[in-house]
Amino acid sequence: MTTPRRFFTVALLAGLLLSGIAHAKPRKKKSKTIPQFSYYLLVLSYAPDFCAQPQGDKDPRECGTGRHVGFVVHGLWPQGETSRGPENCGPAGTLSQAIIQATLAYVPTEALIQHEWATHGTCSGLTAEDYFAALRKARDSMTVPPDLNQPSQNLQLSPARIESEVAAANPSFPKTAFRTSCYKKPAELQEVKVCLDKSLSPRACGSSAGECAAKTVTLLPVR
Repeated sequence: MTTPRRFFTVALLAGLLLSGIAHAKPRKKKSKTIPQFSYYLLVLSYAPDFCAQPQGDKDPRECGTGRHVGFVVHGLWPQGETSRGPENCGPAGTLSQAIIQATLAYVPTEALIQHEWATHGTCSGLTAEDYFAALRKARDSMTVPPDLNQPSQNLQLSPARIESEVAAANPSFPKTAFRTSCYKKPAELQEVKVCLDKSLSPRACGSSAGECAAKTVTLLPVR
């Protein structure tokens, strides 16, 4: 039999417990911190020169003879104004097949698509779907001159000449929206970079976009 004193004690404890639950403040979810960056670099890799380099994965879809691949999208990189942008900003799950299939026409391999999401996309503040939609939109917004994209023989051009030709093919872009990077030994074109603001409108590049220092670079013919 429960004594009155024990019943009172049990009731008091139960009351205090319920009161604590009722007055407990819900825990606030930690807000996700979006990394800070100033603009995007749309990075276009020149496949023939990449495929001629001794290092790196040379997938036949990009480097195979008869493919005639010129420029491909390397990535869309969040960038600081005067420094490299943030990288590897959070967990990157496996991308859906829908995203990969929609992006393979721009980025040549599944491995590179997944790498770009993990390294750069997770720093954009966008979902994977929105990030790759932005990447495709950015590439579709600009034109690579056919004589640069599909040369049939070696071209020897200065970085300034390459940037000037790309700018001429995109008259709505500021001329300062384009930069080049190059391999040093031998001096071959590595990438053309296009500077875009966070709404994907063209803008002048910051110093962080870099520049090829060679006087002239080689563009190998497409395979």
